[in-house]
Amino acid sequence: MKNYVLALDEGTTGVRAILFDREEKIVAQAYKEIKCTYPQPSWVETDAEAMYAAQYGVMAEVVARSGVDVKEIAGVGIACQRETTVVWDKATGKPVCPAIVWQCRRTAPYCEELKKHGLGDMIRQKTGLLPDAYFSATKLRWILENIPDARDRAENGELLFGTVDSYLIWHLTGGKVHATDRTNASRTMLFNIEKLCWDRELLRLFDIPEKMLPHVLPSSAYYGDMTAFGVNIPICGVAGDQQAALYGQGCFMAGQVKNTYGTGCFMLMHAGNKPVYSDNGLLTTLTATDGQSVGYALEGSVFTAGAVIKWLRDQLKLIDHASETEELARSVPDNGGVYLIPAFTGLGAPYWDMYARAAIVGIGVGCTKAHIARAALEAMAYRTHDLIHLMEEETGIDIGELRVDGGAVRNNFLMEFQADILGIPVFRPDQSELTALGCARLAAKHVGLFDEANADLVPKGTLFVPKMEVSERMRMLQGWEDAVKRARSTL
Repeated sequence: MKNYVLALDEGTTGVRAILFDREEKIVAQAYKEIKCTYPQPSWVETDAEAMYAAQYGVMAEVVARSGVDVKEIAGVGIACQRETTVVWDKATGKPVCPAIVWQCRRTAPYCEELKKHGLGDMIRQKTGLLPDAYFSATKLRWILENIPDARDRAENGELLFGTVDSYLIWHLTGGKVHATDRTNASRTMLFNIEKLCWDRELLRLFDIPEKMLPHVLPSSAYYGDMTAFGVNIPICGVAGDQQAALYGQGCFMAGQVKNTYGTGCFMLMHAGNKPVYSDNGLLTTLTATDGQSVGYALEGSVFTAGAVIKWLRDQLKLIDHASETEELARSVPDNGGVYLIPAFTGLGAPYWDMYARAAIVGIGVGCTKAHIARAALEAMAYRTHDLIHLMEEETGIDIGELRVDGGAVRNNFLMEFQADILGIPVFRPDQSELTALGCARLAAKHVGLFDEANADLVPKGTLFVPKMEVSERMRMLQGWEDAVKRARSTL
């Protein structure tokens, strides 16, 4: 009997592999950081070949550490950063240029043109998205227009496009499978989320040859066999990282909400089996399913969350390790009036300001690195408040609890402050790798090792209960709103 599922979690700043047993316990795991590069202001790139090599490396490390016979692995699940755009040679697998990361803003001027021409409503009705540099379509268009011979080669069928999952699947299957799942497809701004197909009107708008696009499958489905380790292991669970985390959190019902604190911060509310469209900047996106049903979610995106802690470490050299921020934050009684607006690559919902820029507001002579570290942590909580408040307004649902996951949730100060500033309990499962668990569950579902209806979806964890006085919460939120206004490009 095959008792294990291998999860590959390819993130923006690191790759992870985890082997789960049939009780969803971690048998072995490995992680490796990967680098993004910043060739120009607001441009973000990564080396797709190095990314794949790192992912393969941690996968091999996990298998070796576990001592499990690879013949006992029932399936592979893949979760990945979404929107990041890779174009590669169909014959060699070599990318034509560095992958353009989801954070990159190089196509912002073109997105403004789309809005000026009144195309925003049409794009939103078809894709659930807004015209923004965040999504893949304008990144792909940029590659075809700016990389020599790229357009001619694409039209001749020599080049393939994919988000990171497609690139991994193509390589893991030895170039035999060019596919993506619905959740990743729904983030390209080329996929019709109601008809569940590539939208030809949008392909014409962005001038994208359809022949370079991957085949779209449900998230829990057979994609092809991974040929590593001398045996064939089916790849049968694929999802964008945020939809994988929603699935891992057990949010299968309308109204359930999770927030993932990673490089960015992403809140998803399950909206049921019909799309709910926002009038105030929330995105409508697909959830991970097995294809027997269709699910939708409302999403709010914070482009920079945990990445601001990395910035404190790598650029400002204020800390040596991310874990130091908790002690620093607790070393001062409050933020001293200091607010950090992490708009390094613009502001997502509810602002959608591509030209907003990061700012530290309220610095006085008594400001220390402890105040800045505290402000950086508090910024994640404030941006989460922005999103949850908007979701309640859009849906009329009073959210009574927030489920959380991601690397930053290990910071107890952040979780306590998050509960305080929201005024509702925050639940942190003991199992912190919910993204990997989600894609593992999707793979396990396909091979008969997981069933939502019979699963134990009440995990063990810690509940953080708000303790802040309402008047203090309102005072701090007003300070945050004032600070954000100073970072907005409209000033």
